[in-house]
Amino acid sequence: MSTSKTQPEEKGFFEKIKETIEEFWDGTKETAEDVKEAAADKVDDLKAKVVAKKTATKRKASPAKAIASATKTTIAKKASATTAAAKKEAGEIKEKATEKAKEVTSKAKTAAANVKKSANDTASEVAAKAKDVSDKAKKEATAVKAKATTKAKAAGYTAKKETTAAKKSVAAKTTATKRASKSA
Repeated sequence: MSTSKTQPEEKGFFEKIKETIEEFWDGTKETAEDVKEAAADKVDDLKAKVVAKKTATKRKASPAKAIASATKTTIAKKASATTAAAKKEAGEIKEKATEKAKEVTSKAKTAAANVKKSANDTASEVAAKAKDVSDKAKKEATAVKAKATTKAKAAGYTAKKETTAAKKSVAAKTTATKRASKSA
């Protein structure tokens, strides 16, 4: 017969917390990467538009150069604003993820401390109870020994008394028999 368990082993409290933290961390990393990629794509799109408008403006006459210059600055400003907004959003997401990870870690540490405290309290209660039971057993054993000693002494005293009485009785009979045989 096999001694191996047929049921899967359950994960412990700390393994579950560790997995939860890892899931939060992975989720926030993926979100941050997605935001970063979206910002990079937006910047590339804006650069492509700027380049397309640049080439179109070069072909036009000089009044077009002024318009192109204004458009270029506007696009550059929009691109830098979009980039800054994307960086800010990515930073906020990363900050939120870090705060969430700290919060989960803090909760895990608190839960672990509570579990440890509970275990220590239980262990001290068990030790106190064991000591009380041990002390009670020692007292009872001492009382039984004292009773047994008292009874043994009493029995010994009674036996000694009876032996002495029997010896005196035998001695008296022997003396009476000797006197009777002398007088006969």
